[in-house]
Amino acid sequence: MLADYLPIYRIRVRTERLELRLPDTDDLVALADQAAAGVHGPDFQPFKNAWTEEEPLARGRTAILWNLNLIAAVTPDRWCLPFVAVHDGQVIGKQDLAGKKYAVTREATTSSWLGRVHHGKGLGTEMRAAVLALLFDGLGADYALSDCLDGNGPSEAVSRKLGYRPDGIDHQVYNGERVTSLRWRLTRDDWDAHRTHEATIDGLDADARAMLGLA
Repeated sequence: MLADYLPIYRIRVRTERLELRLPDTDDLVALADQAAAGVHGPDFQPFKNAWTEEEPLARGRTAILWNLNLIAAVTPDRWCLPFVAVHDGQVIGKQDLAGKKYAVTREATTSSWLGRVHHGKGLGTEMRAAVLALLFDGLGADYALSDCLDGNGPSEAVSRKLGYRPDGIDHQVYNGERVTSLRWRLTRDDWDAHRTHEATIDGLDADARAMLGLA
C-alpha cells in the first residue's frame, strides 16, 4: 500500500463535518474539478501567483500537478502536506500545512482554498481548525503562521476568529505592482483560548512523524 512507503498517507484529521487526508489520484481529480469550477469571484484575486486566472482546464491541471509536486518534495527538513478537505464524501478544497526544520522551529504555516460553491458555510474555518489541531495537539507546535493579501477579508476573519494576531507585513509583486501581504501568528495559548471545533487525529504514528523530522 502507498502508506507503507509514505506513512504520512495514514494521517487523518476529522471534525464534525470534515475529514482532512492526503490525496490519492481520485481525490486529485475531484480537487481539480473544484478548481476548474472556480475558487473565488472575479472582483478579487486572493492568491499571490494568480493561478486561478487561468482557463478552467488549466486551473484543474495546476491543482493536480502542484499537489503532486508538494508530496514528492517532502523531506524531514522541509515539507508541505497538501490535505484535501472532504465534506459528505466530496472533496471541497484543500488545506496545506508546511514546515521547515520543524523539529527545531516548532512552527508551521497554513494555507488553503475552497471551491466557490462551498463558501459561506463556515467550512473554511473548520478546515483551518482541523489542521491546527493536528499541528498543536498532534505535532506539539509552539506557533502556527498564516498570511493573506491585504483586502482578503474572509481569510483575515478566519485568522482572527481562531486567535491569530498580526505579525507584520510583506510586499509582493502582482501584475507589475506592489501588493501588501499581512502575516499572522497563533500561539499555543491563543489556540487553546479560541478552539471552535474538536478534532480527532488518526495515523500519526512514529513512521509518519519521522517523515516530518520528528523521529
